[in-house]
Amino acid sequence: MSILVTIAAFLGIIVVLIFFHELGHFLTAKASGVRVYEFGLGFPPRVFAVKRGETEYSINAIPLGGFTKMEGEEDPAQPRGLASKSIGTRLLVLSAGSLMNALLPVLLFSIAFMVPYDIVMGEVLVADVAPHSPAALAGIRPGDTLLRVNNQSVHNIGDLRRYVRLNIGEETTILVKHQDSTVEEVELVPRWKPPRGEGTIGVLMNMPQWVVVRHQEPFWRAIPHGATQCIETFILFKNEIIGLFIGTSAMQMTGPVGIAQISGEVAKAGISPLLEFAAFLSINLALVNILPLPALDGGRIAFVFLEVLRRGRRIAPMTERLVHLIGFLMLMGLTLVIAYQDIARIVTGGTLLP
Repeated sequence: MSILVTIAAFLGIIVVLIFFHELGHFLTAKASGVRVYEFGLGFPPRVFAVKRGETEYSINAIPLGGFTKMEGEEDPAQPRGLASKSIGTRLLVLSAGSLMNALLPVLLFSIAFMVPYDIVMGEVLVADVAPHSPAALAGIRPGDTLLRVNNQSVHNIGDLRRYVRLNIGEETTILVKHQDSTVEEVELVPRWKPPRGEGTIGVLMNMPQWVVVRHQEPFWRAIPHGATQCIETFILFKNEIIGLFIGTSAMQMTGPVGIAQISGEVAKAGISPLLEFAAFLSINLALVNILPLPALDGGRIAFVFLEVLRRGRRIAPMTERLVHLIGFLMLMGLTLVIAYQDIARIVTGGTLLP
């Protein structure tokens, strides 16, 4: 049963993310007058197909991708081809998949808030404060209770960590209740490079008394909360990328096998956490796919910008196809390496969840 849950959760997430990604390409191509030969979910061999108008809609056997097959993707000689369209149109069609994956999390997060879910709630107490840390300099002391961060209520330790990481390097206001019951707002700046073991603000937190509360939001509150959650997740991604460059974060790559494992583990926690995980993956897909790497949408967009820099002179269609083919083969090779590492970790009993 556990394996079935893992497979169902993984395939459900992947199909939804791929469908919306390809739908972005499909709709913008159709609206721009580009001929679409096929809209396919999964990779061949083909399982089922139906033709409507000039487009074939197919379901394929390998559910790890999808495609929108357009006329003249690299060759401008074909009048209804993508390459024959203006630079603006090509950029719109090529970036529409990532744009859809960037917007989809608003819907997923909103539904996650509308579905009943459990929240761990309790007072977040300061167990210890590192000397000379931002918290110590701001006057936070052991035994204090942290109530709010930038006017956002702190319900648990996870909330505190999230709100602090959203404001790394920026002045942050924390509402503190001291042991004598006085309440004070303090200002501090979470650090990009804290000493080992201290954390961004330098506090060790504790939640000695907590309860699990069942909660759900009405749609008129869930939708703005979903939009906010989506924006905050992009900010967290941005901070993680900065952390990679300055050496405070470690890169962790996960392939389909690892994602399937996480999907199964998250699915056990309920529908709401699974929707949030799907939203996280959708944002990840949007950012990765827009990178200027061959075979990805960002790689094709890079060729459009290269054309602009060359004052309208295009790279030969055969050369562009070859670059994308090499990029695709390298991407498949990297996927296999990551899959091997994921399988080895699973066999040894490891997990990617914290």
